[in-house]
Amino acid sequence: MANYFTFLSIFAFINVLVFLPVIHGNSFETKASQFFSSGHTNNWAVLVCTSRFWFNYRHVANVLSVYRSVKRLGIPDSHIVLMLADDMACNHRNPKPATVFSHKNMELNVYGDDVEVDYRGYEVTVENFLRVLTGRLPQSTPRSKRLLSDDRSNILIYLTGHGGNGFLKFQDSEEISNVELADAFEQMWQKRRYNELLFIIDTCQGASMYERFYSPNIMALASSQVGEDSLSHQPDLAIGVHLMDRYTFYLLEFLEDIHPASQANMNDLFKVCPKSQCVSTPGHRTDLFLRDPGSVLITDFFGSVRKVEITREAINLTTTAEQPVEVTSVRREVKSEALSYVDQLPVAEIIHQKPKQKDWHPPDGFILGLWTLILLVFFKTYGIKHLKHIF
Repeated sequence: MANYFTFLSIFAFINVLVFLPVIHGNSFETKASQFFSSGHTNNWAVLVCTSRFWFNYRHVANVLSVYRSVKRLGIPDSHIVLMLADDMACNHRNPKPATVFSHKNMELNVYGDDVEVDYRGYEVTVENFLRVLTGRLPQSTPRSKRLLSDDRSNILIYLTGHGGNGFLKFQDSEEISNVELADAFEQMWQKRRYNELLFIIDTCQGASMYERFYSPNIMALASSQVGEDSLSHQPDLAIGVHLMDRYTFYLLEFLEDIHPASQANMNDLFKVCPKSQCVSTPGHRTDLFLRDPGSVLITDFFGSVRKVEITREAINLTTTAEQPVEVTSVRREVKSEALSYVDQLPVAEIIHQKPKQKDWHPPDGFILGLWTLILLVFFKTYGIKHLKHIF
């Protein structure tokens, strides 16, 4: 019996020695195959603010915040189509010209110094938006105003503005319906203008805009369900308007923790701004998407394709897909620190700062109440007969 157990122990030890390198090699082979079998080769973003007028300041801040995030994660301006229905940075009511802020502490200027607006003012129309998506633009249209995507492109489409059940308003003068939007996406698919598409909309009853989608490989998110309003956030009394919408505010907060090598996936994005924070109920739709959302990285849409992998291992790659990837471990005696990406601008800390004293403003009705108190004290002390000495 003792010899039997000794034999089993030796047999188990031999199996560990034989199969452990195989498992180790397979793990590297799996990572390498996943890395080099990416379904897309380029990224594009179409970011649209559909609202005009000063009281819609927050919608411009919404889209500029997303614009800043995708640029930080690697999508260049040449692959971003930015549509702003109004120029809040140059509005005469703006107390700080050439700036747009997304937080009341006025620390982060999302307008920046290098913003490139492709469609502005009255150029932001339903017709131009649909033409950009479908590629049906005049020959004289410059490349900066075109969506030059192909069947290997992952596209992020972000819309913000005022909407209702099944429509989104443009410029308070026209609207696009969910049927028109769904048909435009179908044209894009038929013309092989995208590989995968992520649609995000921050507007009232936003979920109604993706109900009619029927094209494959589309994932959609909305800030509110049908019958719900999408609420504003960050009121600023000096400007007199709200600075952002709630959903995009927490979306920006989430994106600030994402870096080009981040492993966060779409399931993490679905958890952004729960009802306890948004008041409305964010929604998402994934039935048209072919991949599991848990396997889709945030950077597949918000970042740019970067064929870079930080590793200490030497990987021999073959030319054909049928041949396995051979992995050879390189042993080094010298210990070195783990490699990582440099930290980005600490916006996560900035947006949680308390407003400075110079940015403090009295609450609503404070000045009126103060003058009322002064007049009451005056009348109580001197009476109405001394009122003539004032005027």
